[in-house]
Amino acid sequence: MQISPLIDQLIETLQILPGVGSKTAQRMAFGLLKHNRQGARNLAASLHDAMEKVGQCSQCRTFSEQNVCGLCSDERREKKLLCIVESPLDVLAIEKTAGFRGQYFVLHGRLSPIDGIGPEQLGIPLLVTRVRSLAVTEVILATNPTVEGEITAHYIFEALADSGVLITRIAHGVPIGGELEYIDGGTIAHAFSGRKSVGE
Repeated sequence: MQISPLIDQLIETLQILPGVGSKTAQRMAFGLLKHNRQGARNLAASLHDAMEKVGQCSQCRTFSEQNVCGLCSDERREKKLLCIVESPLDVLAIEKTAGFRGQYFVLHGRLSPIDGIGPEQLGIPLLVTRVRSLAVTEVILATNPTVEGEITAHYIFEALADSGVLITRIAHGVPIGGELEYIDGGTIAHAFSGRKSVGE
């Protein structure tokens, strides 16, 4: 049903958000129009600023407004310990535990040839270069324990096999098929403490 061109456009645009279908988008649109127009303006301004100013850190590839993010530029962090994750949300999940003080590398996905996602799209050549340039002593593979996550971890292990770096994998505590961003901090901390060398 056509309501008005602008409202229809708003409803359609809201559906790009994860988990938002047409009914939810309609409720959101009418709620903003009826109860919170200033909040909607603030939301629009924040979205605009974020889309224009947020890019990727040149070192770890997490989202950042600066060329080098705050985590990478923090001199108190352990430069020789590198944790590889699939998304910036995984960085947030790990940081909430306050149990890891190393550096990160964000893949922004996992290997999926059928979707056209290969090593280049995940920045794996940059990762190999970073491991060597930082003289990293341990790489922690913290990709999600899904089939694609395991394949990605194995590929990275193979890419770094001749580097002489200790390569570990987060272990128990993370359920098979789980996503790090949805796991509580205690479980993530437990998984980090129980990591083991890949290939054991």
